[in-house]
Amino acid sequence: MRVKRMALNFQILYCARPEEEQEPFVQIITVEEAKRRQSVCSFCEDDGEDDALPTLRNQSALLENMHVEQLAQSLPARVQGYPWKLVYSTQEHGTSLKTLYRNSSSLDSPVLLVVRDMDNQIFGAYATHAFRFSDHYYGTGETFLFTFNPIFKDFKWSGENTYFINGDVTSLELGGGDGKFGLWLDADLYHGRSNSCNTFNNDILSKKEDFVVQDLEVWTFE
Repeated sequence: MRVKRMALNFQILYCARPEEEQEPFVQIITVEEAKRRQSVCSFCEDDGEDDALPTLRNQSALLENMHVEQLAQSLPARVQGYPWKLVYSTQEHGTSLKTLYRNSSSLDSPVLLVVRDMDNQIFGAYATHAFRFSDHYYGTGETFLFTFNPIFKDFKWSGENTYFINGDVTSLELGGGDGKFGLWLDADLYHGRSNSCNTFNNDILSKKEDFVVQDLEVWTFE
């Protein structure tokens, strides 16, 4: 009977030693200790999952936790872990590319452009530099396009050209080549277009090449 009681109150753990040591070892612990260790491990795992989701300093009209989590995993290491701050929103600031440029003028950090079109498709771009007026393309190879249509995909730099970001009074362009843009938006942030382009070798981000913007947000990291 004593042997059975010991079997119920103790657990035997077979533990592997580090590579520099030769043999595994046996550790006998109480059931209570085993439960305590399991509880601690579960707590640590839950904390890790919470930490993986970045903090949004403002409420998003477009992004749910699922979107944020998948986007965060694709971001370059240098911005991971930073809170996201809303710089521009069509719901708050109206539909004007000039206003978007103005709100971004003081930024010295990458930005995340998120679009929802009239087909309720969500897509956009991570840009290494804030959007601004320019007479030539700028940005680096960390820039990428993404879409959630129908599942999350990101399209990183192909290396074929350096047409990352370009903005003027009439439009904002991300990716290009042969007269096609990965993502193009007009001055009113109303009409847009997405083509497969040489910069990212991307799919069309929405259901069709030409789309109408329903909402648009620009986020930065700080």
